[in-house]
Amino acid sequence: MFDIKWIRDNAEAFDTGLKRRGLEPLSAKLIELDDARRRHQTKLQDAQQRRNAASKEIGKAMGAKDTATADKLKAEVAELKEVIQGGEEEERKLVAALNDALSVIPNLPLADVIDGKDEHDNKEVRRWGEPKKFDFEVKQHFELGEALGLMDFETAAKVSGARFVFLKGALSRLERAIASFMIDQHTGPAGENVGGYTEFNPPLLVKDHTAYGTGNLPKFAEDLFHTDNGFWLIPTAEVSLTNIVREEILEADKLPMRMTAWTPCFRSEAGAAGKDTRGMIRQHQFSKVELVSITKPEDSIAEHERMTACAQGILEKLGLPYRTMMLCTGDMGFASQRTYDIEVWLPGQDTYREISSCSVCGDFQARRMNARYRAGEKDVRYVHTLNGSGLAVGRTLVAVMENYQQADGSIVIPDALKPYMNGIEVIGKV
Repeated sequence: MFDIKWIRDNAEAFDTGLKRRGLEPLSAKLIELDDARRRHQTKLQDAQQRRNAASKEIGKAMGAKDTATADKLKAEVAELKEVIQGGEEEERKLVAALNDALSVIPNLPLADVIDGKDEHDNKEVRRWGEPKKFDFEVKQHFELGEALGLMDFETAAKVSGARFVFLKGALSRLERAIASFMIDQHTGPAGENVGGYTEFNPPLLVKDHTAYGTGNLPKFAEDLFHTDNGFWLIPTAEVSLTNIVREEILEADKLPMRMTAWTPCFRSEAGAAGKDTRGMIRQHQFSKVELVSITKPEDSIAEHERMTACAQGILEKLGLPYRTMMLCTGDMGFASQRTYDIEVWLPGQDTYREISSCSVCGDFQARRMNARYRAGEKDVRYVHTLNGSGLAVGRTLVAVMENYQQADGSIVIPDALKPYMNGIEVIGKV
């Protein structure tokens, strides 16, 4: 969320940033809303000052036994009281109108983000691993899972509808192994581009202000699941973890804060009709290991590179080929200043698919949450926030199944996951 004072002082830069996002200029409209608020506030202050002055004059008139003047002043004070009460309500409406307008404006892209309209304009910035060449016809993950009797979409549809799955037996354990491996990697000793995250087990249900803080509300309400008693199911642990610092003033030596969590995530997939209707790529319920960092402003860009490297490192340890894309301005998320998408190779689809999205948000979320740090004795500033998948667990399961499949439909367990599989080295018969 933006500071209207910053927009006033940087109107041209603000509109240029919006143009890069494919949006029309908004500074003039926002400043006009703020001008209306300011004019009304001045009018209200004038009325309050006159009321205070008139109240004092009543005392003087009463002391001088000037009843007529005192009565006239009392009538004026009563009238001003009504004006002020009505004006305060109008002021709340004007403030709400400005905040509502500001709350749906996306973050502005950093200077190094490439301009573009959609995913076709994204830029590959690195690639790791070579896709394996199979000497048999490869299958997609749902074909493998159903043939093994360990992945059941039909029963899940009977229980919950489309975009759900039952995993069973060794596949269920493999998903748990993947998540445990990720958490162990991220919470290990901190080094360059590895570890140092603190594990959390956060709430899965949050209130309006929490979803608002990370930018999910009000603009993306239709993408979330809502309970009938005022909660939202988290679409990612980013929502819960980032809000840990809401309305806090952190000490500078506590930064950066690095947090991770393995949680279920819930998304309505509004607008995804017809996309990835088969399999586990796009579901209403899935699990993900999330990474969140809270930093000083001057450290956030380096932290973005570090976070992305941490997520990439998981794929490298699993031996899964990937490429990393910088998203263009037209494909970035609402709260992001810059985003890297990591795409894993899926031989069953013969393409790369997103498995992680790592974003730096600057102070965009911090302003919505009023999250700050003490830069000096009398210097309090907004923190910068970052988030990324480290990784999407279900999609990692898909990638492991497809990249490690054998001609007979069995799946070999990657070496990195064997310590978590209780002796299982191959799922299915070799």
